[in-house]
Amino acid sequence: MIHQNKDIDFSKLDGKRFYYSFLAGSQRLFDNQLLINKINVFPVRDADTGTNLASTFHSIIDSIIPSENFSETANAVADAALIGARGNSGIIFAQFLYGFSSEFHNEQTIDINRFSSAISRGVQQAYEAISNPVEGTIITVLREWAEYIQQIKDKFDNFNHLLAESYNKAKQSLIETQEKLEVLAKAKVVDAGAKGFVVFLEGMLDFFKHGEVKKIIGVRNVLKELPLEATHDHHDITFRYCTEAMIVGENIIREKLRSKIQHLGDSLVIAGSHKKIRVHIHTDHPDVVFTKIHTFGSITYQKVDDMVMQMDIAEHRQHPIGLVTDSTCDLPQDFIEKHQIVVVPLSVHFGDTYYLDRLTIKPERFYSMITNTPQYPSTAQPSFKDFSNTYNYLSTHYDSIIGIHISEALSGTCSNSRKAAKTISNFSKKPITVINSKRLTASLGLIVMRAAEALETNINHEELVNKIESWKLKSESYVTTKTMKYLVKSGRVSAVKGLLGKLLNVKPIVIVNDEGKSELFGKPLTEKASMKMVMKMVDRKLISNKIWGYAITHANNSKTAEWYAKEMEKRTGLQPRFVNYGSPVLGVNTGPGVVALSLMFE
Repeated sequence: MIHQNKDIDFSKLDGKRFYYSFLAGSQRLFDNQLLINKINVFPVRDADTGTNLASTFHSIIDSIIPSENFSETANAVADAALIGARGNSGIIFAQFLYGFSSEFHNEQTIDINRFSSAISRGVQQAYEAISNPVEGTIITVLREWAEYIQQIKDKFDNFNHLLAESYNKAKQSLIETQEKLEVLAKAKVVDAGAKGFVVFLEGMLDFFKHGEVKKIIGVRNVLKELPLEATHDHHDITFRYCTEAMIVGENIIREKLRSKIQHLGDSLVIAGSHKKIRVHIHTDHPDVVFTKIHTFGSITYQKVDDMVMQMDIAEHRQHPIGLVTDSTCDLPQDFIEKHQIVVVPLSVHFGDTYYLDRLTIKPERFYSMITNTPQYPSTAQPSFKDFSNTYNYLSTHYDSIIGIHISEALSGTCSNSRKAAKTISNFSKKPITVINSKRLTASLGLIVMRAAEALETNINHEELVNKIESWKLKSESYVTTKTMKYLVKSGRVSAVKGLLGKLLNVKPIVIVNDEGKSELFGKPLTEKASMKMVMKMVDRKLISNKIWGYAITHANNSKTAEWYAKEMEKRTGLQPRFVNYGSPVLGVNTGPGVVALSLMFE
């Protein structure tokens, strides 16, 4: 029997009751996040639909304060959804909410007729946002639910009864997604995004029945895991990177934007209005996508997920311990993929435009821009939310997680990672340890590399953490520079020292001490003298220390990198663990032409 509160007019819906029902629906979705991840097989079996929807709904409920006025609350929900939406299903649902809210202007309350009209408008706009709508997904369930409400709306004057009846239709539509998509039938699952919407409706209905607002306590991950009988390989992924952006501008023409990028991938969704657009596309070239779209306005949000990596982790997890690092590690992509290392990117900013390190801007392009762009770039660490999304997802697949990051004295990356790890660990009950490497560039990379290789020996979490702490003290880097100009621009060296250095034409060596702080060493007057000074320092180290490995990174200076590789091989008999472009983040602080030689001792 449906609970009735005599003080509430159930024929009307105001802003606060709408928000609280949304809150209850979100909580039900959070409770089912693991299940939704597990059944995620379309469009790509990357097991992140639950995480993406949870992130989307968290953004909504965390960023608005409900009003009694229905129009104000509905519009605030839609705006928050568009800004915080994540993943294909999240952005489709955000556009549905955007279309839904566009029906209202200053209504204090709405009735069933207005509700029915608005959800029909929301479905229409959601379809318009998708380049190639596929039936048997969340969009189908949204449409069939909205159509059914349109059919039965005149039978009810009570939102409780309307939602109860329409929820049954949504459940039936969800079951039928298997009949519409062969990939779902083979896997014996329903569509993950559609499942997320139906459990959301279930939570809303529970609120309307009982009038209880449950406290949002986050994901509990206590649901029974469902086995999946079908398996997929990388051939199921036509484009590797799930790429998203928020563009803010004036008079953005959706079809013009679509024509610029639709040939670069699939699963294209363009949601929002002519002033604020959310883009989702699966592509092999995120950097090209961002080159195309940045002319439409300011890019205020970016996300790039590696779906091949996600599929590997979901289906072929190599170890019970997950490894996380950041993009300043400068590890080669093939090593990252082979060892399932999750890399969270820092960002590089040129004025109002920003890029994700190595994802939406490649080092080669960055080093061209830094010399040709009048505005000097800056860098920013990943946000708390970037890390919480990462740890939230990984906690559904690993028994424990270790994060290893750039020196805390040089970046806030480690601090944000630690805060997010604590939050997600409290919810998931999975151990997450975050380690300040007190290093950067390839010296950080070598620590991560050694940790990845140690996992092959079945080492446990605590033992590996202890090993990493000892390896930190056995690694170091020597960075040779061509000029002090960029050190001054980035603030790493004072203007007074920079002026003296310029007058003397000094090309100092940059080292990172055991406190994780950068220091200038020596006063060589030529790059060659600087390189020779580095090798003398290395020779002294090699007298009493056995080398485990070394690596070389450079900022568009492969010639000097090759010289270091030859000199090191002469001395050690070992080839470099890797030679790679240095992160643009390194380039911002030291400028083009620098080369870093990093060592790890036994």
